[in-house]
Amino acid sequence: MSNAGIGTVRWSEILNRRYALSLALVCLSVWLHAADSLLVATMMPAIIAEIGGAHLISWTVALYEIGTIVAGAASGLLAMRFGLRLPMSLAAGLFGTGCVVSATAPDMWVVLAGRLMQGLGGGGLVALSFVATGIFFPNRLLARAMAAISTLWGTSAFMGPLVGGLFVEYGSWRGGFWFFGVQAALLAMWIATRIDGGDRPSNDKVSGRFPIVRLMFLSAGVVSIAYAGLEVSLLRTLVFAIAGLVCLTLFLRLDSARDANRLLPRNAISLTNPVGAGLTMILCFTIAAIAISVYGPLLMVQLHGSSALVAGYVVACASIGWTLAAVPVSGLPERYDARMIAAGMLVLVASILGFAYSVPNGPVWLIAVFASLEGIGFGMCWTFILRRATALADPSEAQRVSAAIPTIQRSGYAVGAAYVGVVANGAGLAPAASHAVNASAAATIFLSCMPFAVLGLIAASRFLRAKPALD
Repeated sequence: MSNAGIGTVRWSEILNRRYALSLALVCLSVWLHAADSLLVATMMPAIIAEIGGAHLISWTVALYEIGTIVAGAASGLLAMRFGLRLPMSLAAGLFGTGCVVSATAPDMWVVLAGRLMQGLGGGGLVALSFVATGIFFPNRLLARAMAAISTLWGTSAFMGPLVGGLFVEYGSWRGGFWFFGVQAALLAMWIATRIDGGDRPSNDKVSGRFPIVRLMFLSAGVVSIAYAGLEVSLLRTLVFAIAGLVCLTLFLRLDSARDANRLLPRNAISLTNPVGAGLTMILCFTIAAIAISVYGPLLMVQLHGSSALVAGYVVACASIGWTLAAVPVSGLPERYDARMIAAGMLVLVASILGFAYSVPNGPVWLIAVFASLEGIGFGMCWTFILRRATALADPSEAQRVSAAIPTIQRSGYAVGAAYVGVVANGAGLAPAASHAVNASAAATIFLSCMPFAVLGLIAASRFLRAKPALD
């Protein structure tokens, strides 16, 4: 960015004939991914009411996140090899195909296949959108472009539940998937005609092969843990849970042994080094925080008689709280990093304990308060985690640490969704169960997240005690 800074860049410089269509294309790509999760969470009670599959709810999140992780890892490599037009149009097409599959699903297993395709397509669209932003806009306009994308992400948190709720209340949940499928098809055609096939990053050299074996171990680990919870029994659940942990461990070890195409820093999940502790902190807290997104809407509908629209907006409070908290603290100097991270983690712990009480007992407005607190906790510390982690990292690893943070975040959501699925099914959660059984299961789900929150606090202590080299 130029030395003049963002203060001298007017919105009219980006919202004009030269750049407005490029900005709209990038924002539409981000919108499809950002709104999709809350759309589906809002529609999930209606989906279950029609086709069943309550025991598979956690898979709708776990498989979507697996797709996002794999696509995110692949997108940069594909862009360098083929430019933007082909990978980005294929990502939009895959997302749209996943929507069609889910819209026509006769049972939850078919919905899951659609969700995996949506994750692959949506994750690819987001990753490639950030590549496209760097290509479409000169450096002095990048901050404005990123501000527009961030604003759209927050707007998506509001619009996703609204769209899902409207289709559930006045139409069909299948219409929600069709609505996004049509948008994806139009986007694919727009990309094919708008983007020059030669647009690509300036570095045409691709270092290392695509890490397909490692990503297979990562995916297999999450799927094994999720499968462990389908029919809970001591031997079966234990075997698949252990198999999942083994696969995840192999992924970490294989990745740490690589050089050119490593996805994560060495010893990424560890308490023995500051950066590893920081990434461990992120992993633990994202595992602990995903339960409200996975089971919140269903439990609010079953236990408190909420409408799909209200339940969706309660879950959206977390995303809205994240955005509202991140903006006012974003300008704080580095000396506040440790305090803001510690405060954010403590707020997250308080929100998880709050869910353990409010989700089974109500009222719904109290659940919304704790959902907002969860978002506020992440929002007030996320920027500072990135800044501190890169300051603590070896300079040669700084970019890899930055890229690892969203990968670890998404991995945490995927593993967390699989884990709470095991807990929920083991606790007897089901639409046909009594109110008392489902209320007890709700408390068990959120209390089961507390060990990860405690481990996250231990990792945070190690992360925050370390001193950056610049101090």
